Amino acid sequence: MISNQTKGTVVVDGFSLDYCMEGRGIPTLIIGSNRFYARAFSKELREHLQLIFMDHRGFVAPPEEPLENSAYALDILLQDIEALRRHLNLEQFLIVGHSGHAFMALEYAKKFPQHVLGSVMIGVSPDYSEAMHQATDAFFETTASAERKDLYAKNMAKLPGLIQAKPEKRFVDYCLCAGPRNWFQYDFDAAALWEGVETNMQMIDYVWGKVFRDIDITKDLDKLEKPVLLALGKYDYVTGPPSLWDKVVPVFKHIQVELFEESAHYPQFEQPAEFDEKLLAWAIENKLIDN
Repeated sequence: MISNQTKGTVVVDGFSLDYCMEGRGIPTLIIGSNRFYARAFSKELREHLQLIFMDHRGFVAPPEEPLENSAYALDILLQDIEALRRHLNLEQFLIVGHSGHAFMALEYAKKFPQHVLGSVMIGVSPDYSEAMHQATDAFFETTASAERKDLYAKNMAKLPGLIQAKPEKRFVDYCLCAGPRNWFQYDFDAAALWEGVETNMQMIDYVWGKVFRDIDITKDLDKLEKPVLLALGKYDYVTGPPSLWDKVVPVFKHIQVELFEESAHYPQFEQPAEFDEKLLAWAIENKLIDN
């Protein structure tokens, strides 16, 4: 049996960042909504790793008044992760990020390498630039089935009405409507994963729309000695085909790429047994955990 769940909150600059810990083993920090990602990783993984799910400033109730965008600068977000590390007295841990959170995991490892055993990046492209979006759209148009495209078009036609009714939920509603791009099973209903998830749209709009658009992950990669695992879904119609990484992977000193043949944007959820196996094998091979 896994250990009991532990919950808590770290308050930074007025933001209450919730976290929960489950499992046993090497601490493994997973960035993003603690509610969403606790549902997205397998229960079995908790038998091998102590999973720590952490909110960031995009998954909390928004401030009563909008802040300057500087409150959501990438370095500030990395300092929030560091605040949780200090709060939990973590000396060294694995750090995991899915989608845009993968950038946070990688950049934290660059900034605080003394505390990171290794980084795991899941379902992400090297940046979220316009060129990436164009490549992803082309990938969708040329490889998606007619049924997938038809459902996507029908869902997106509903989106403006949903946004008008509840603009504060537009991120979640977009993710749900874009399901045919997110999931290998194109008609999968992800509503249960998003239940109860708060969103701070100013942060999400700024960070996903500008910070991750302009990010250059190759900066200081030559100094990163810690191992990286890159997990990609073969049919990820959100962040594009794995080929987007062809020119970037060689810049890493220590990276292992795993392609999941029956996954789209969420291999950790869509192929949980295979994902867990690859993750643990990588950690053992790099002597991050015991065999």
